[in-house]
Amino acid sequence: MAGLAQRLAGWSVSRPLRPVSFLKQLLRPAQEVAPVTLTQRRIYILPTRHGLVFALLLLAMLLGAINYANSMGFVLTFLLGSLAVVSILHTWRNLAQLTVSVGKRTPVFVGQEARFEICLGNTNNIPRYAIGLSVEKGSGEFTDVAPHQSACLVFSLPARQRGLLQAPSFTLFSTFPLGLFRAWSHLNLEMNCLVYPRPAPESLPLPVSEAQAGQGLRTGVGHEDFSGLRTYHSGDSLRHVAWKAVAREQGMLTKQFSGEARQEVWLDWGALPGMTAEARLSRLTRWVLDADAANQHYGLRLPGRVLAPETGTEHRRQCLEALALYGR
Repeated sequence: MAGLAQRLAGWSVSRPLRPVSFLKQLLRPAQEVAPVTLTQRRIYILPTRHGLVFALLLLAMLLGAINYANSMGFVLTFLLGSLAVVSILHTWRNLAQLTVSVGKRTPVFVGQEARFEICLGNTNNIPRYAIGLSVEKGSGEFTDVAPHQSACLVFSLPARQRGLLQAPSFTLFSTFPLGLFRAWSHLNLEMNCLVYPRPAPESLPLPVSEAQAGQGLRTGVGHEDFSGLRTYHSGDSLRHVAWKAVAREQGMLTKQFSGEARQEVWLDWGALPGMTAEARLSRLTRWVLDADAANQHYGLRLPGRVLAPETGTEHRRQCLEALALYGR
């Protein structure tokens, strides 16, 4: 008996009960890489409150029909019961074989709402109706998905700190067509949103450029006379692209102009002594936005990383991304 007890104890430790692991997987699913297809093993279904009330009503009707030997009562009871049973298949099929993928995510600043987009693809000939999405017991959004089409659902989360904001797990569900049963699938996809530092509220003047401080020349690249062509760089204005050279299959080239040099402004981490790291990042974020709005030729210096002076939307994105991920 002692040996048998030891074997049972060892078995219980090395082989955990399947219901426990099932509930753990259901409540906290492992993170997955999109796209994910909702197969029959991923969809669960249970009666709703309306379904339970409907079942009690059918039971009362059946007892009444038996008590009074009413044939029409039997017919109505079994007809309604058959409709409820058939609705189980339709509710489950409304989610089955949907492809779940991640949509676009736009970077935001701290204090704003990060929006996550979930796209549902329907590869079958059956339309899907009233597909809902809920996050952390919140109110759900609903959408219909036409045959061989896709539709997207969006949920938002507050961005409280900079860096990569990981989206929580969410639930796709449906009570179509009668609302008697609820089919759902719990998902945890790898998706995040980039959160930039909160810009400093006060608009302090930008640092003095090297040309203004007497450390550089004021002649060189300008905007007055055409001086030649150079290789196109990401962020260059499309108005300065040599489209005739592109038409001659010479590649993307940018026109250069001579005249008064464009002043370069350096946004330097070391120029903000006595401030905490987050306060410096907030001030640098404000300077990046102000320099971009003023169309300044600006660069960014951070400990361990330097971004050369440039202009344009792509340069602004790179600077804000470097500030958001600093130290992460």
